[in-house]
Parts: sequence; structure tokens; C-alpha cells
Amino acid sequence: MSKKVPSPCIDVCKFRREGHCIGCSMTKSQKKLFKSIKRADHQEAFITMLMGQQSTMGRYTHWAPAYLKKLKKKKAKVKLTLPG
Repeated sequence: MSKKVPSPCIDVCKFRREGHCIGCSMTKSQKKLFKSIKRADHQEAFITMLMGQQSTMGRYTHWAPAYLKKLKKKKAKVKLTLPG
């Protein structure tokens, strides 16, 4: 587990799907919440929740490869747990 977990935002930031970003599925309030979470294990739990949200909403297959690329670039190790 890394000390700092990079934001699940993949720098698309267009809120079109009932207030959810078309890039990462977060709402503006979820983005603000993620920034306020300090513990890495809580941040990882948030990302797991977000992946479940993406799965429920559909059309977010592009997110995981983009986030993994971001993790590699930042040399961060985050355990992505598939929901369910």
C-alpha cells in the first residue's frame, strides 16, 4: 500500500451523466470527498466503491487502463479490488 493514493480522476472532468464525470464516474462532491480522505486504506476503499459505481452505471471500461497508466507514471502501488 502506498502512502499517497493518486486521485481516481483521469483528467476528463465532464459532468454529463446525471452529474457524474464521463471519465471516472465521480460527482463533484465525491471528488471533493476523495481529496479530504487522508488514510491510504480509506482512499483505496473509496476507489473500490467507485469501481462498483462504474460497474453499476456502465460505460466506464476506459477508466481502469487509464488509472493504471497514471499509477505507473506516479510509481504508486494501489491494490485495485474488484467489487463483489
